[in-house]
Amino acid sequence: MGAFAVLAALFVSVSVAEVGAAFSQSLDSDFTFTLPAGRKECFFQTMRKDASLEIEYQVLDGAGLDVDFSLSSPSGHVLARDHRKSDGVHTVETDDGDYMFCFDNTFSTVSEKIIFFELILDNMEDVEGDQDWKEYVHGTDLLDMKLEDIMDTINSVKARLGKSLQIQTVLRAFEARDRNLQESNYERVNTWSCVNLLVMVLVSGLQVYLLRSLFDDKRKNRT
Repeated sequence: MGAFAVLAALFVSVSVAEVGAAFSQSLDSDFTFTLPAGRKECFFQTMRKDASLEIEYQVLDGAGLDVDFSLSSPSGHVLARDHRKSDGVHTVETDDGDYMFCFDNTFSTVSEKIIFFELILDNMEDVEGDQDWKEYVHGTDLLDMKLEDIMDTINSVKARLGKSLQIQTVLRAFEARDRNLQESNYERVNTWSCVNLLVMVLVSGLQVYLLRSLFDDKRKNRT
């Protein structure tokens, strides 16, 4: 099965803008790690009921640019599975508990893989806490300020900004994978060019030697 890396508190390094306590939170985080040959690494993310978990991954470097992927619910039911793919996106509606997702490189005995993945967690806020601000707004104040409209507008802007950040992160991952692939091709071209040049020099030297040997008179002069 390979080694399991239990990182239940891995995804807490995301700053979320808060205005009062009225706006819904969308947590997102990304992580890049090296998966050795013949190994399987698993991660855990704690979720709540009626939330949403989106996982997007890419293989940035390594022979074949492929990896096996699986996503399991707290009960152990496999929700998603990919076989030797270079990238993938999976979104699930969650219940309370720890969700496990694994990257499997056991099919490779030589090549390690560099893997990037991003998590987007929606509806993870405390619903009861979101209602506290209404206790301090009464009567015509709520009507005049149109707080609901302001909330909807800011939530919409925040969601779109978060989506833009996600797209930029994914594009950076694609760029890193393409750069690694080009550098690998560059090294292969240079290596084979040197090998071909060396073979040409050796063949040229051998041809010159054979031609000269044809015109050499090896008979001994007798007196």
